[in-house]
Amino acid sequence: MPEFSVGDWIVLDSSGGFIRLLERFSLFSRKAAGTKVTTQLIASNIDTVFIVSSMNQDFNLNRIERYLAVANEAGVETVVVLTKLDTCKHPDQYVVQVHDMDPFLSTVTVNSLDPESVCKLGGWCIEGNTVAFLGSSGVGKSTLINTLLGESAQQTNAIREDDAKGRHTTTSRSIHILPSGGLLLDTPGMRELQLAECEQGIEDTFSEITELAKLCRFKDCQHENEPGCVVRSAIESSGLDERRLTNYLKLMKEQELNTATLAEKRARDREFGRHIHSYKKSKRNKKG
Repeated sequence: MPEFSVGDWIVLDSSGGFIRLLERFSLFSRKAAGTKVTTQLIASNIDTVFIVSSMNQDFNLNRIERYLAVANEAGVETVVVLTKLDTCKHPDQYVVQVHDMDPFLSTVTVNSLDPESVCKLGGWCIEGNTVAFLGSSGVGKSTLINTLLGESAQQTNAIREDDAKGRHTTTSRSIHILPSGGLLLDTPGMRELQLAECEQGIEDTFSEITELAKLCRFKDCQHENEPGCVVRSAIESSGLDERRLTNYLKLMKEQELNTATLAEKRARDREFGRHIHSYKKSKRNKKG
């Protein structure tokens, strides 16, 4: 039986029995929170992901970039949704920060309580599209979703998946049918989003750095103090944001470590499986 994710489509027989899992066209995953060495599936078959952040002291570009890396790895369209428009005096300042980070990234400011304001997202919530919301706790994601649905999410026809993972309290993921006919997938606020097997997603998120890195004198340049580092030269000439480089290096090191750890676990699991198979085979031979 395959490992399932919210958003999966499956084929059943006439009695409701499982036949097969349909191929996914996108998949979000992360290293499981805590000390567990495993990959946790977040969502699948998403067309557009809304990365939600609030326009207050909780606004964090590094966190947005982390979510962007996951979305880019999945290969889906990404929109940054900035909430708390009703309490923010200078929303343009936040929009400028996002556009300075990525000028081609769609960015929308909303008051999550105002249906007219939330209608700005309607172009992505059309029939045939599945959208997902990613963001940390407290950014107004649930309020935004309730406004999009036109009622409390707890009172809609939602498919809920409850689970308890490690040290975390019970969380849930749910799929809702939007009034427009599109599907909306809600994920719980994530206190921890550890990246693994996400190298391409990080490179796409920091494309200006990866393009400059190709021009460095050494192919394995770490962009620290190496001679001929074009990336460092760009920072010194104010052509590149040092914060971006610092976060890029941090996320790359994190995903390299987590990817290596996952690979080691899979190798151990395969070796253990071979031992079990060999043991069972020897027992059958003895009986024969």
